[in-house]
Amino acid sequence: MAEQITHFYDKFQPSHYSIYLDINRESKQFSGTSTITGEAKTQSISIHQKFLNIESVTADGSDVSFTTDDDNEAISIDLPKTGEVTLAIKFNAKLTDTMMGIYPSYYEVDGVKKQIIGTQFETTAARQAFPCVDEPEAKATFDLAIKFDEHDGETIISNMPEIKTENGVHYFDTTLRMSTYLIAFGFGELQSKQTTTKSGVKVGVFATKAHKADELDFALDIAKRSIEFYEDFYQTPYPLPHSWQLALPDFSAGAMENWGLVTYREAYLLLDPKNTSFEMKQLVATVIAHELAHQWFGDLVTMKWWDDLWLNESFANMMEYVAIDAIEPDWHIWEVFQTSDVPSALQRDATDGVQSVHVNVENPAEIDSLFDPAIVYAKGARMLFMARALVGDDALRKGLKNYFAAHKFHNATGDDLWSALGDASGMDVGAIMKTWLDQPGYPVITAKLTDGKLTLTQNQFFIGQGKDADRKWSIPLNSNYDEVPTLMTDKSITIDHYDQLRASHGEPFLLNVGNNSHFIIQYDVDLMKDILENVDQLDDISQLQIIQDLRLLADGRKTSYAYLAPLLPQFADSHSNIVNAALYRVANNLKKFVAPKSAEEKTLKQFFNKLSAGQLARLGFAPKDGESNDDQLTRPYILSAALYAENADAMASAHSLFKENEQQLGSLSADIRVFVLRNEVKNFGSEELFDNLLEDYRQTSDASYKQDIRAALTVTTDPKLIAKLIGKFEDANTIKPQDLRAWYRGVLANDDGQQAAWDWIRNDWQWLEDTVGGDMEFATYITVTAGIFHTGKRLDEFKAFFEPKIPTPGLTREIKMDISIIDSRVQLVQAEKDDVNKAIAKAVK
Repeated sequence: MAEQITHFYDKFQPSHYSIYLDINRESKQFSGTSTITGEAKTQSISIHQKFLNIESVTADGSDVSFTTDDDNEAISIDLPKTGEVTLAIKFNAKLTDTMMGIYPSYYEVDGVKKQIIGTQFETTAARQAFPCVDEPEAKATFDLAIKFDEHDGETIISNMPEIKTENGVHYFDTTLRMSTYLIAFGFGELQSKQTTTKSGVKVGVFATKAHKADELDFALDIAKRSIEFYEDFYQTPYPLPHSWQLALPDFSAGAMENWGLVTYREAYLLLDPKNTSFEMKQLVATVIAHELAHQWFGDLVTMKWWDDLWLNESFANMMEYVAIDAIEPDWHIWEVFQTSDVPSALQRDATDGVQSVHVNVENPAEIDSLFDPAIVYAKGARMLFMARALVGDDALRKGLKNYFAAHKFHNATGDDLWSALGDASGMDVGAIMKTWLDQPGYPVITAKLTDGKLTLTQNQFFIGQGKDADRKWSIPLNSNYDEVPTLMTDKSITIDHYDQLRASHGEPFLLNVGNNSHFIIQYDVDLMKDILENVDQLDDISQLQIIQDLRLLADGRKTSYAYLAPLLPQFADSHSNIVNAALYRVANNLKKFVAPKSAEEKTLKQFFNKLSAGQLARLGFAPKDGESNDDQLTRPYILSAALYAENADAMASAHSLFKENEQQLGSLSADIRVFVLRNEVKNFGSEELFDNLLEDYRQTSDASYKQDIRAALTVTTDPKLIAKLIGKFEDANTIKPQDLRAWYRGVLANDDGQQAAWDWIRNDWQWLEDTVGGDMEFATYITVTAGIFHTGKRLDEFKAFFEPKIPTPGLTREIKMDISIIDSRVQLVQAEKDDVNKAIAKAVK
């Protein structure tokens, strides 16, 4: 592994770039000149490059000696003097299909293959497009000039407006001072829709012509209203003339916040206004709001180095919910946070060895591994919710306004944010938040009654083996009893006269009301009995939280699934989507305690039927006009459970819906289509149906229909069709590399397909690394594998394959954690299997 050298910015500080690029799609080549004006602090400087062939380097017009150092992704340059200098670096390179740097995206219109060019520079891939000091702190202004093998009807867009075209070269206006990883451009046959915000910012959505024009409308509306909301909330104007949103057919991440030109996976920007599930609308809206939150938080003010990545991501993750809640209050978008981000943060953060939100990192290969969605996005957002709840919105907005004013066009650290919020609120926010950001993990608070006194004690919570480092947190307790202190900073606290408190409050004692603080609670037997006897009086979030905390405590062996499973029926008729989300998360966890096709599995299916039958009768298969958002969001949980239970009515309804719509499956209601298709493939499948769906997958440009087909085809029980499917994994004309992980996971989660999928990834690991390595998605293939395995045999195989890869930069932490995750699951299943199955059998009677 290359030794990490000092930050290049310490030796050379760019102030302005003039970048000329000549891109040829036909030959898959590009060439250019990067002209950089800056201040040389020493005569020996380094500039980043990766996969570039450097032809010449001049300083102030004279040739200078240079060497390329591929191990450190550098050009080492010797200058005649220090001080201001203008470098001109000529280079050429290949266009590759890695979805990093400058790359082509492939799509079809009416059977004709086409491509558009897009970019992805975060974290360290701007250096693949042009020589630069590719570090967040090295902010500069940029003039971009691009020539390409252009034909009529093509559009080119970038961070700033185009100012002129001469001799086929497109010149863009000078950017504001910004980091290299936020530069972006795209070109090809694009369609667009545009509008203007109240303050005069042009907003546009761009996509290929494979899509219907009305698929751009939803995103345009959300983008416009999000920018208007942020200008008001941040009390800081959007600083650029436009905000373009570009959907790329091939895109590794979900979306990327390039300043003024945000890029997206098509599934996260474009949707059919006539047939999209409510859940998909919520997802697309939050992704757009997330990226636009970054235009201030990340782009205008950028973290100084990648160790403060959370500053960008945690903040944008919080603000996406704040924004959508403000512009679509009827959606109750906070509930999505409670059912997606919160459980994923709590699950991941309980494994010993997990990264803290704030992590020191230097090696470029390890920077990508920082993007742990459960920690840097979800846990970090929870930290900021705690801070928001502590200081209040007025102080938050005042603090942010001052933070932007102090640091705009520059860089900041986490401490800068805490001091701005501290000044605005008069609280030492930094001292409280440091315990959460700099330490991995989180506490479980045990609440115990002894001799009429209530004692609360905090200890770190682990799932699996954990080394107790005697960590302590500053915990906002948010109790419903006001005698309990607001903040717990000690190891334990005791509150006297519990019986009097219970009588005066008239409701069971609870902590973490609203579920906004990052901890879980273990109530003793008496306190829990009181809660469960009064569960109907609890609000939906408190009910979700009881189920969620018991699930985690069961995973951590502090209670048991045998205790938890029989409690589920008392929540099963809830009309709340978030309660059902928590309930079915536990129910699905019970599947690991039964062997496929066993008597125990049959009993578990009866249990699922008991949980879902009443709701199935109430909701039915077909969405109804005017039904509540909760009912729309709950139906998928119920249909999934009823079909797993082999409920005859559910299977018959799905089959008849399939027959009625056989000729136009894509037009089946998006709310239920996946269940109809899955039921058909699994229970009435044929090779003909399989081939037809696979062809539909190739042809459709509707991302949600594609996802439904994938979810259906991966449940086939036919070994011949499973083999056929795996044969398509490396065929990019059928399954794009960006979508492959979901296909792999689908087959791996299928008991009949698991062996074939596991054999594929082990046999073709090198192909996978060549195709998506060097990309933040790569390590997640390991994560999703670990998410499914739960037997001793699979643990041994996992270790045999992945342990030799532990030294690989960017994979080290993931492999170690995942071994621990599978190991704890295997031990849990072995220890509790008999008790759990007895409890389920009893609950079914």
